[in-house]
Amino acid sequence: MTKTEQVDRRAAIGAMAMLGSGLAFAGVATAGQPEADDSLISIGYDKATGEYVLPPLPYDYDALEPHLDAQTMRIHHDKHHAGYVRGLNAALAALAEARASGDASLIQHWTKKVSFHGSGHVNHTLFWLGMAPPSRGGGGEPSGKLADAIVRDFGGFDKFSWQFQAAAKSVEGSGWGWLVHEPISGRLTVLQVENQQKLLMTGCVPLLGIDVWEHAYYLKYQNRRSDYVAAFMHVINWGHVERLYERATG
Repeated sequence: MTKTEQVDRRAAIGAMAMLGSGLAFAGVATAGQPEADDSLISIGYDKATGEYVLPPLPYDYDALEPHLDAQTMRIHHDKHHAGYVRGLNAALAALAEARASGDASLIQHWTKKVSFHGSGHVNHTLFWLGMAPPSRGGGGEPSGKLADAIVRDFGGFDKFSWQFQAAAKSVEGSGWGWLVHEPISGRLTVLQVENQQKLLMTGCVPLLGIDVWEHAYYLKYQNRRSDYVAAFMHVINWGHVERLYERATG
């Protein structure tokens, strides 16, 4: 990586903002990075071109070793996440063409593609920022208001960890386990999400997600999803999750 690329990478990481449940969280810092100015836009979307873009990882591919291996991280980010970005942009372009032509025959198809690929893009952007190397704050337990809310809503961190891991391990097929804030009750809950968006409770703000599609773990863990889920707990960027929670609760 050249010096210029390093500078660009740091600037991009510093500008990261999070999208979730229709909310844009500008100025969310990653572990070891300063808070970005709230005027900076998300690097997951380029206003100049009007297209979504692939954000860089906020750490090196091998930074989460031995818990998540470098080869999986590289393929997962550079191939799978990039595929969702391409799919989202293609679906939006197709819908623009449909509006221009007045042909509604494929509206249902492309609308579903926006839902699937758009959710895949947001989920993965949150996923990368929800992790950090142990040397930069990954692992451990949350603190502050989030820790208090976990005690209130789950009976303690250990009970939350048990439920979160159990939910992630038992997702049917491909999907995610999510810790979310439910705004009507003001409480935290854990959800299973099939594929990228199915079963997600409307209005919930995603805080922490683990990808349990096989491409997220199969090279290192094969069919041992339980081992992968347990390893993920050692790299959670709780500082980032806490900031999302504080913004979600005002």
